[in-house]
Amino acid sequence: MIDAVRNIARPQAPQAPEPLYREAPNNIEAEQALLGALLVNNDAYYRVSDFLKAEHLYEPLHRKIFEVASEIIRMGKTANPVTIKTFLPADQKVGDLTVAQYLARLASEAVTIINAEDYGRAIYDLALRRSLIQIGEDVVNIAYDAPLDMPPQAQIEDTERRLFALAENGRYDGGFQSFSDAVAQAVDMAGAAFERDGNLSGISTGISSLDSKMGGLQRSDLIVLAGRPGMGKTSLATNIAWNIAAAYEPEVLPDGSFKAKNGGVVGFYSLEMSSEQLATRIMSEQTEVSSSKIRRGEITEHEFEKLVGFSQTMQKVPLFIDQTGGISIAQLSARARRLKRQRGLDCLVVDYIQLMTGAGKAGENRVQEITQITTGLKSLGKELAVPIIALSQLSRQVESREDKRPQLSDLRESGSIEQDADVVLFVFREEYYVKNLEPRDLADPKYPEWEALMDKVKGTADVIIAKQRHGPTGTVKLAFQSEFTRFADLADPSFIQYEEP
Repeated sequence: MIDAVRNIARPQAPQAPEPLYREAPNNIEAEQALLGALLVNNDAYYRVSDFLKAEHLYEPLHRKIFEVASEIIRMGKTANPVTIKTFLPADQKVGDLTVAQYLARLASEAVTIINAEDYGRAIYDLALRRSLIQIGEDVVNIAYDAPLDMPPQAQIEDTERRLFALAENGRYDGGFQSFSDAVAQAVDMAGAAFERDGNLSGISTGISSLDSKMGGLQRSDLIVLAGRPGMGKTSLATNIAWNIAAAYEPEVLPDGSFKAKNGGVVGFYSLEMSSEQLATRIMSEQTEVSSSKIRRGEITEHEFEKLVGFSQTMQKVPLFIDQTGGISIAQLSARARRLKRQRGLDCLVVDYIQLMTGAGKAGENRVQEITQITTGLKSLGKELAVPIIALSQLSRQVESREDKRPQLSDLRESGSIEQDADVVLFVFREEYYVKNLEPRDLADPKYPEWEALMDKVKGTADVIIAKQRHGPTGTVKLAFQSEFTRFADLADPSFIQYEEP
């Protein structure tokens, strides 16, 4: 038993030779001091109970004492050496002392409970270090054994998942905050909105009609942007990502660090397209050179000069692309944290949810996996204090209805997506469906009717705000240039048809 719990009285021993092994990090004296304070005054328990658990203590007897004391205190009773000893093995010895005598010794040598929280945090940090050591040992041992069912990539993902779980659980900075602190934060947010361009409380999307409905993208929000293939959800996401990054204006804080005064640093996870394809799309949007012409090499010298000039602008814009396909939520979270630490981070875009993988085992129910992903994205947004725009596919049931406008129930594996999202946006282009209804024969009597309807919806798109926790729902009508896959505000609210130049 850990050298009779460090010889209890801690007598001075002669200098021993250096051991041939390293003992796991621990502090038996801190555990004794905490338990002593708890046995004398049960209020010490409430100073550490929100982050310290019995398994965090190193000495097995101390774990048992803390566990029993915690149960007694939670039942509203008093935990002291007399009430605890009946729940511990009477025949167990601590050096020359019985357990009852050891409890009495802990209580008699107890110090004030003022330092109880500091002792608890020291014990907790040592427990985290032991967990890190265990993860590290497992990494080494598994890498040496090279089991067939765990290739290197799977081991990396498993390690990242365990580290992510340790990072999420290994924090004691949570708990309640006073209402006055919350009010002060709300006032600071209002002040920042007053000073920011556009007077928005969140980050501007660069599309003013959308900002007016949403107040910009709010910190820690999970914004789900959904639509059927061909509706332009990736185009809208790239438009917003570029607008935010291009508007980035840093502000120097008193400590020398930076924060975004306008715009922001954007991380874009492109699971569907390569970084080259994404860059080509953004170049097309901004230079008004058709992406199809860029791919086929059918551009003029003047258009090529526009592309070269814009590429120089792109190099200065804080937009970072990760093109890893099938990325897991653990990998995504780790890379987002790294980006925030190294370059800063103000907004994340994930294209798209259904191409991600969860942290569960292979073959797990897909709905449960999507739940892990959306819950992980929501937690990551809160941890990093950034909005996350996550794209999502819609189910095919939209196509079977006469009214093609999407609804919340159309979200694929929708339960968790709808529940975890703070905002749900649907992209709907009626032009896409009307175009497919074109009569084959110009002499068809229905052709003029189709032509009139096509003229009405051509070049427009609806962004349907189906859910918003802190604002109204409704529909925002935008202009859409299909040749450049670009969304923009309509020139006039009464505008019906967007005329391409």
